[in-house]
Amino acid sequence: MSNATQTPTKRPIIGYALYLLAATCFAINGTASKVILQNVDDATRVVQFRATGAALILIVYVAIRQRNKFKLSRRELWLLPAYGIAGMAFAQWFYYEAMSRMPISIALLLQFTAPIFVVLWVRFVRKEPVKWTIWIGLLLAFIGLAMAAQVWDGFNLDPVGFFFSILSMIALVIFFLLGDHVGKERDAVSVTMWALIFASSFWAIARPIWDYPWHVLTEVVKPFTTSDMSMPIWPFFTYMVIFGTVVPFVLAVMAIKHIGGAGASIMALSEVPVASAIAWIALGEVLHPIQIVGSAVVVIGIIVAEKARSHSPSAEVVAENSAAL
Repeated sequence: MSNATQTPTKRPIIGYALYLLAATCFAINGTASKVILQNVDDATRVVQFRATGAALILIVYVAIRQRNKFKLSRRELWLLPAYGIAGMAFAQWFYYEAMSRMPISIALLLQFTAPIFVVLWVRFVRKEPVKWTIWIGLLLAFIGLAMAAQVWDGFNLDPVGFFFSILSMIALVIFFLLGDHVGKERDAVSVTMWALIFASSFWAIARPIWDYPWHVLTEVVKPFTTSDMSMPIWPFFTYMVIFGTVVPFVLAVMAIKHIGGAGASIMALSEVPVASAIAWIALGEVLHPIQIVGSAVVVIGIIVAEKARSHSPSAEVVAENSAAL
């Protein structure tokens, strides 16, 4: 049999559709998580539930399909814990703290500027060549952020929420850079499983699981600002773990096989407008027209920055490891 017949067929249309579906799941998860945060009022407990639940599901999956992936190399004994705690656990925690204090779309935009700083790291620390258009992307991103924050009007964003957004962006940069190393030794599914194992283990120590407020799962909430409809909160927890973490991650991995990491990293930005629309409808988070324009400018800036590193050796690995958030 020839090598040509053994090469998997890449279908870009399917890849883009799969990642759009994944981004939509992530976007809906933003609103579902905010509904939980409004009632639990403790971001660490929400992140703990998400990480632990998703870790358990992936452990079962890997145990059935890839049992050999439970073995860790000596190098991974420190790399994966750092990746799971400093990257994934902190990035999710800070993002949840941010979006509990400000519109989901703005918190997401601030976190999504991380790829720009990854490019700067690649250019000035690793000394890898990148396109000069990185500077255009960086300028557009900061102009857009200034518009979204309405800095000329006294900075209309919650200062604590803004602070946590910056911390989430820094944690995401660490996540990307460490992901560049862990992704070279194993597949994305087992990397995410181990990251979630260490993230959930960190939370089990920092916030003992036996003290978890399990009673919140039985609460009844009014999730939508446009309706007085009441419903139990547990479906939001279920969505957050299954359809907000595990399912979109699997879809993202499937999409990357068709469109590559660079294409997936661009498609991930579709989460921003989708999340904004869902939060607008469900939570009444209406943005001012100038904030909408600013958000669009930020997205364009990030796309330009992503294109600047599209030929960097580390670009594909960094993009592949961005799917888990």
